[in-house]
Amino acid sequence: MGKWRDGRAVVKIPGRNAPVDLLIAASYRARTRGLLGRDGIEGAILLTPCSGVHTFRMRFAIDVAYLDGQLRVLAVRTMRPGRLSLIRFRARHVLESEAGAMARWGLRPGVRVAIDEC
Repeated sequence: MGKWRDGRAVVKIPGRNAPVDLLIAASYRARTRGLLGRDGIEGAILLTPCSGVHTFRMRFAIDVAYLDGQLRVLAVRTMRPGRLSLIRFRARHVLESEAGAMARWGLRPGVRVAIDEC
């Protein structure tokens, strides 16, 4: 994969025709901000490197997918505001979206996604 940089990309999910818009948060500052201060998100955000998240001060529930180094989904969880996730030691990246989006996209453990930077 190489070194990720902050910016825009798309994530391709097997079995889904249209790619999902993606915001990459690779710098410390971008990862720290994440989805804080937003009322929602179109698409998803990738936090990298990352192995755990929180939803303190968030305004909406999110889906969280933990990805390993080969972008294979390890687990998918829905988190309400004010929660702290467990750290997934095998996770290298975290994909976040609005609650319910990942189920609509067919994202589940074992699926390997592809990310194309714009």
